[in-house]
Amino acid sequence: MNTIYNFKESKSVQDWYIVDDRVMGGLSKGNIKISDSGTAIYYGDVTTANNGGFSSLRHQFKSKNVSNYKAVVIRLKGDEKTYQFRIKSNINQRYSYVSSFKTNREWETIIIPFENFVPQFRGYRVNVPKYDGKQMQEIAFLLGNKLNESFQLEIESINLVK
Repeated sequence: MNTIYNFKESKSVQDWYIVDDRVMGGLSKGNIKISDSGTAIYYGDVTTANNGGFSSLRHQFKSKNVSNYKAVVIRLKGDEKTYQFRIKSNINQRYSYVSSFKTNREWETIIIPFENFVPQFRGYRVNVPKYDGKQMQEIAFLLGNKLNESFQLEIESINLVK
């Protein structure tokens, strides 16, 4: 296993940032904080008002060779909503590789094989090959269910497995 990020070890959200639909005039608002137990809590409100409808939490890092791994493993506790986990091979590419997962209200381990990631830009599939699992330079969580909703996703760690 290779750790991309472990909030309990880092005890910080300094390397993470929020991008909401406000970049396009929307009114959604995401936040992040460290819990008393050392996990990250990503929370907020998504609204479709003013053509909005998403909030995302992102982490960029030095380009990582991930060719020896086959899947992302995320330890988290959700709120019964469906989220996207997103990967960029290179921070300069416009599209992301996206895979959705549904949460429950319990701690769970989500395993997403690289082969499940499909290229998307602004919610639409783009005509490029699926994720090749070679390089990774950004990861993100996104909530964008076309609903007005509050959300809370508690994250312990993001790892890679063979």
